[in-house]
Amino acid sequence: MANINNSAQDRTFDAIVIGSGISGGWAAKEFTEKGLKTLVLERGRDVKHLKDYPTTNMYPWEFPHRGQIPEAIKEENPVVSRCYAYKEDAMHFFVKDKEHPYVQDKPFDWIRGYQVGGKSLMWARQTQRWSNYDFEGPARDGFAVDWPIRYEDLAPWYSYVEKFAGISGNKDGIAHLPDGEFLPPMELTKVETYFKDFVAANYKDRHVIYGRCAHLSEPQQIHKEQGRVQCQKRVLCQRGCPFGGYFSSNSSTLPWAEKTGNMTLRPFSVVHSIIYDEQKGKATGVRVIDTNTKQMTEFYANVIFVNAAAVNTNLILLNSTSHRFPDGLGNDSGLLGKYFAFHNYRGHISALYEGYKEFTTEGRRPTSAYIPRFRNVEKQETDFLRGYAAGFISERFSFTKKEGFGHSLKEQLFNEELGPWFVGSHMMGETIPKEKSRITLDKEKKDEWGMPLLHVDMDYDDNDEKMLKDFFEQMTEMYTRAGFTDIKTSDSKQAPGLDIHEMGGVRMGNDPKTSLLNKWNQLHACQNVFVTDGACMTSTSTQNPSLTYMALTARAVDHAVSQLKKGEI
Repeated sequence: MANINNSAQDRTFDAIVIGSGISGGWAAKEFTEKGLKTLVLERGRDVKHLKDYPTTNMYPWEFPHRGQIPEAIKEENPVVSRCYAYKEDAMHFFVKDKEHPYVQDKPFDWIRGYQVGGKSLMWARQTQRWSNYDFEGPARDGFAVDWPIRYEDLAPWYSYVEKFAGISGNKDGIAHLPDGEFLPPMELTKVETYFKDFVAANYKDRHVIYGRCAHLSEPQQIHKEQGRVQCQKRVLCQRGCPFGGYFSSNSSTLPWAEKTGNMTLRPFSVVHSIIYDEQKGKATGVRVIDTNTKQMTEFYANVIFVNAAAVNTNLILLNSTSHRFPDGLGNDSGLLGKYFAFHNYRGHISALYEGYKEFTTEGRRPTSAYIPRFRNVEKQETDFLRGYAAGFISERFSFTKKEGFGHSLKEQLFNEELGPWFVGSHMMGETIPKEKSRITLDKEKKDEWGMPLLHVDMDYDDNDEKMLKDFFEQMTEMYTRAGFTDIKTSDSKQAPGLDIHEMGGVRMGNDPKTSLLNKWNQLHACQNVFVTDGACMTSTSTQNPSLTYMALTARAVDHAVSQLKKGEI
């Protein structure tokens, strides 16, 4: 972190990026590479690649609780402890519920990582492109508003970020899941390959593919220049990877930006609001509260990117009030904080397979198979809108027989046997953005930094329930026909938010009356402020969204720099 003194000149930059996670890291890289002096603000502590991964090389027996979270800590953190990655080896990368309160008007599990790199340290690393079936969805299906962009607008930027980040995958030739710039795939198991072939032979509109992921299966020169090496398949990713085997801001974009000499990284910086100049008709900077001292400081720049992650991005804009924008920066439409959405991850299905007992698996993988969306793709065919994708994984577990006693029992305990193949899928359903699904600010309650508490008000609807029912029916049929047995379905009943794919509230669109951002991710009413994280999303699709945030960010920075050079913002 560079030293920043109190003079306005030393607090003035060409660009300010709020947030250092996946999209913020990309904004920092792009601005600094293009020669702009860039201030990156992060509300949490600093985390340096290699240096600040304290558990990354620890053995299981070195953890006091063998990786488990003590019940007392779970009770103190009822929200974050529900996250799949919240374990003893990674709990230091998650916020504590009591320290960062919010108001749940309806149950919402807000999972956060307040540190340099944000949640890019703990994300699931699944990376699929969107297609025109996704970007055209709202206009075709009559929900939300039309996206102001199409796949063709983003395709070259998908390629651009994929080459730098490193994405492992296959060329699958699926129109609604476009191929990308892939490193070699890792292997599917024998049963995953069997199911892939079975589905291809029996369902003309369905596919089982290798799950594309942000792991270096075969590093290229650009990855070596970043100091990253091949994924070791340790599957300890949530600890921070000392090899840089998977993409994170910490191992990739932020060190790259730092090498330019144009980045100033300022952790412990809670952004209070964006400063709007009534006379200039644009934003001139941001107000920042020091996390430790609680003192407020102003920083200035010609262009501001808000990448604080979807919920906090909404908070910052709602809190950025002025005479011109009494209800939040750029909020002429009154829609800021509304039409928030997420992914429905409630559905799970499992089964057993008695075949291929001469095969098993060895080692680990950071991914598995993936079933792209197959419902309502080219036409409306169900009683619900949109559709769902699904994961697909298979593995064999060992067990020991424990009958009898004495010598025979000892023999059994010393000789493990392999059981049948276990197979399982989880649902990734697209939810429909609704005006009543919204984020608002509490008028009285504030956190310890003086920020108003957030109210989150969203829930599942009838469309989600119908989709969940269809997921169970279709997957049960596919499993049954494939010869799987002991099929079990379950509804986790988990609250929205635990999918960690929150999107919307500052949606893109063509019409300023029905959206906040234009096709370049600029606020319609304040065009030197850009939003390129999950808050900008008009709809959610079924794909994991992080790759799309990266592409949108690189594209938006390119446009912003072009406009700056022309003096248009």
